[in-house]
Amino acid sequence: MTHPDAKKSWLQKLGPGLITGAADDDPSGIATYSQAGAQFGFNLLWTLFLTYPLMVGIQVVSAKIGRVSGHGLATNIRRHYPPWLLYAIVGLLLLANTINIAADVAAMGEALKLLAGGPAHLYALGFGLLSLLLQIFIPYDRYVRILKWLTLALLAYVATAFVVHTPWTEVFAKTVWPQLSWKPAYITTVVAVFGTTISPYLFFWQASQEVEEQQSRSGAKPLRDAPNQASANFRRIKIDTIIGMGFSNLVAYFIMLTTAVTLGLHGVTNIQSSAQAASALRPIAGEFAFWLFSAGIIGTGLLAVPVLAGSAAYAMAGAFHWKNSLELKPAAAKKFYGIIAVSTAVGVVLCFTPIDPIKALYWSAVINGVISVPIMVVMMLMAAHPKIMGQFVIDARLKILGWVCTGAMALAVLTMFWTLGK
Repeated sequence: MTHPDAKKSWLQKLGPGLITGAADDDPSGIATYSQAGAQFGFNLLWTLFLTYPLMVGIQVVSAKIGRVSGHGLATNIRRHYPPWLLYAIVGLLLLANTINIAADVAAMGEALKLLAGGPAHLYALGFGLLSLLLQIFIPYDRYVRILKWLTLALLAYVATAFVVHTPWTEVFAKTVWPQLSWKPAYITTVVAVFGTTISPYLFFWQASQEVEEQQSRSGAKPLRDAPNQASANFRRIKIDTIIGMGFSNLVAYFIMLTTAVTLGLHGVTNIQSSAQAASALRPIAGEFAFWLFSAGIIGTGLLAVPVLAGSAAYAMAGAFHWKNSLELKPAAAKKFYGIIAVSTAVGVVLCFTPIDPIKALYWSAVINGVISVPIMVVMMLMAAHPKIMGQFVIDARLKILGWVCTGAMALAVLTMFWTLGK
């Protein structure tokens, strides 16, 4: 019998991996890449090539856990690990995601203010409400299609690099042979790039989206119970994740490149937000580049905020054994949708308080960095656990790649604390 996926185009087969990768380039991520390009020129472009295989490895691990077990990460942690570990991880994830939502909707509001004038706070409120309504009232199958189209917004950053003058020979040379530094500012920015590209909410989101995909397809079952479906699904997961993470890192590369050839070369080296990067770009790169950059902030924010709120809701629902699916109507999963609503609402409210969103984002990045390491360790243990994965425990190659990613992230976190202590 022909597998249902065989009749789909390659674009239709893309889903959890593509959306997860694109959501990684959220407005707060854009700010990090912009600062890296503005401050260090082409000398940090290499980091995106280093993080790419690591991202692919750890996201494939999270996707396989979800698709094989039929449960998200939090549910698997609840079933197989101590409660204190589960509650600590989920609580910190909820906190970090809510702060990240605040930073992202604030950046979207500022970006629209740059383009159209008017009150940034009210724009932020509107974006938060729009994101919330889309998640609550549009069924998963249709909602995923919307998110896929939103990934196209990121192409604005690829286009921007071709609008401005770019010395491609020097770019390629510095990408392969950068001028490295051991100065704290350089090391801190490398750590920030790692922390931005490898984020805990992405692990929870992709694992849960694999569960959603399985539940939304007629005849599909967790692979532990339907090993005959494994080959096609593992192939899809691999292609989806390779393309999704490749798209994510390619866009990040072009953001860093664009800000390097414009802001960095003109002495603008202190960028604290994505909207500030867009504003600084205007007098240097021209009106069209400014518009592309600003529109990209809004598009990727509309993609990222639902992923942040949704991953927090999946984590909470898994921890407390609540019904959870974007396919369910709100009345059938009140607590799940309640977390989406509360985290989005609190994020929007933070935009109206005296709290500095840049400092809040900084601490969000610190929290993400700290919790990513134990989550990755637990994920790697789960992926090799026969009680969870059955006959589909991960192979040696993926195990090595996953543990290298975990070790690299642990090293990044330790370096971050070392630089903070200096």
